Amino acid sequence: MMIIWHWLVLSLALYATKFFLPHAITFTPMYVVLVVGACLYFINATIRPLIGFFTLAANILTLGIFSIILNGALLWGLTYVIAGFHITDFKAAMIGALIVSVLNWILEMIF
Repeated sequence: MMIIWHWLVLSLALYATKFFLPHAITFTPMYVVLVVGACLYFINATIRPLIGFFTLAANILTLGIFSIILNGALLWGLTYVIAGFHITDFKAAMIGALIVSVLNWILEMIF
């Protein structure tokens, strides 16, 4: 039950990010937000810890800023996998990943 709850909160954060970056992030059919949320939840739960381990040296050298680049790259990578989800450029993906992270944290604290 908690997995579904976290997935829905992450999807809500993704949907809210669309309003902060209206021309940079688009979801063509609205259900794509749920698909992107599920994929992003799966990536954050399984693949991201492994990638974070291998990029630990870069993360330490940049004092954690590399994790923003990593989150942006993972979010931008989903645009190539999921049809109907589009981010204009890598800068928008990094800003979007930062907004999604902050909104997800706020929504997790509220709910």
